[in-house]
Amino acid sequence: MANPNIVNVTSILGKTDTFALTTTLTALVTCATDKVYKINSILVSNIDGTNAQDVTLKVNNGSNDRAIASTISVPADATLAAVDKNSTFYLEQGYVLKGQAGSNSDLECIVSYEILDDA
Repeated sequence: MANPNIVNVTSILGKTDTFALTTTLTALVTCATDKVYKINSILVSNIDGTNAQDVTLKVNNGSNDRAIASTISVPADATLAAVDKNSTFYLEQGYVLKGQAGSNSDLECIVSYEILDDA
């Protein structure tokens, strides 16, 4: 089990996943074995027209959850760019991107990433 050599990748596949966040810290994206994922953007939209809602985003490295965003308030009818082209990062094999909302049914999340493989 090893991360791919990103200098010698044989494929780069673009991927976008969408999620409705809940009050439970939940796995959003899990990096597969022998791959590395380049997280390009994470957008969190508050679809509640009245109230701000908090979002928490974490990466688990197999042992610990580490915060990317911790209880950041997203205003009503607004979108937070938690990760953008200036703050991309790599999700290594077995690492998990997780998300959580302050309340159910108010926050939606879009994660755009690339799957890099040297097989």
